[in-house]
Amino acid sequence: MPSMKDRLVHAWNAFNGRDRPQNLKELGPPTYARIDTPRIKRGNERSIITAILNRIAVDVAAIPMRHVRLDNNGTFLEDIHDGLNNVMTVEANIDQPARAFMRDLVLSMLDDGFIAAVPIDTTLDPRATGSYDIESIRRGRIVEWRPRHVKVEVYNDNAGRREELIFPKKMVAIIENPFYAIMNEPNSTLQRLIRKLNLLDAIDEQSGSGKLDMIIQLPYVIKTQIRREEAEKRRTEIEKQLAGSKLGIAYTDGTERIIQLNRPIENNLMAQIEYLTKMLYSQLGISEAILDGTADERSLLNYYNRMIEPILDAIKDEFERKFLTKTARSRGEAIRYFRSPFKLTPVVDLANIADVMTRNAILSSNELRAVLGYRPSDEPDADRLMNKNMNPYDAGQEEIPPDQNYPAEGEQYNA
Repeated sequence: MPSMKDRLVHAWNAFNGRDRPQNLKELGPPTYARIDTPRIKRGNERSIITAILNRIAVDVAAIPMRHVRLDNNGTFLEDIHDGLNNVMTVEANIDQPARAFMRDLVLSMLDDGFIAAVPIDTTLDPRATGSYDIESIRRGRIVEWRPRHVKVEVYNDNAGRREELIFPKKMVAIIENPFYAIMNEPNSTLQRLIRKLNLLDAIDEQSGSGKLDMIIQLPYVIKTQIRREEAEKRRTEIEKQLAGSKLGIAYTDGTERIIQLNRPIENNLMAQIEYLTKMLYSQLGISEAILDGTADERSLLNYYNRMIEPILDAIKDEFERKFLTKTARSRGEAIRYFRSPFKLTPVVDLANIADVMTRNAILSSNELRAVLGYRPSDEPDADRLMNKNMNPYDAGQEEIPPDQNYPAEGEQYNA
């Protein structure tokens, strides 16, 4: 514990005026909204598509991805604690932790079809050598494609604005949506659904715009110019009565007839939306139960295998290809993601699974305690892979000579 003198000398308070910056211009230009986060395309944000894309991005970001070392058989050995592993597990940049960066990366990839993960701060120049370590990374939208380069719009955290920079393709991870043909093609299922939903929104806005949409039937035939002028005058009078009335009441002649048109328009638009929604769900491997949180274990397993893992594989392969050199890969370095198999397991079945895992020496007791959120046990056998249902061998017990373990056929063993 620091002494009272040390606390008085080194203590700091956020509201101490002496520590506040005097020149605010040195801090950069201010913004009143975050401009480093992705913005959904116009049209997607007005429909249910944003909820689907965000659900997928959150589920992908919930699965940790790490820089690891493998043995000659491709088996996981250990984590490599370097800058690349830090940006994937702890802090991607000054504005985002690792999970927020991954969510933004996947959300932009699903929205645009392609996205770039751009190393911002590195230990060495990536254009000169491949033996560099990444200290910060950001998501960037690809605005131009060239044979060996891409122009990327990326956020500059020093200037506080978005900038367009040209990078070699070998330097940035360019991730393609595995479901591009279903979600991003001009006439794909998702794009057709978006157009139908936007059309339905436009009809709803017209229905709630406040217009009366009515026809006034006058007691005479309107064929001459004089009659048309009289009809226009009569329509203007009714509009003035409605606009000037506090309760919106107007009067008409007893021979006039009013036909109201502001009723629902009967068409098959809703049926088409329901059909396209079901088709999109089936092609992506998701369901309404996944979105509202009522899906069972089988549905979630199908969702993770058909939707989440292809996206994770696309990110893993590109990170491994661009951010790890051939020499590093030959030494066993790789990018891997690890999904906990116990997340989809009910608590009732967890005890049986723990018994099977420990009895068959797959997991130790302390490894299972870590899964459940308990601290490691200090017992010596808690870290051993052993069958807890069998008695351990007693070192003081007298051994049976090897030649007397199994008596010959027809003979009886005598101790």
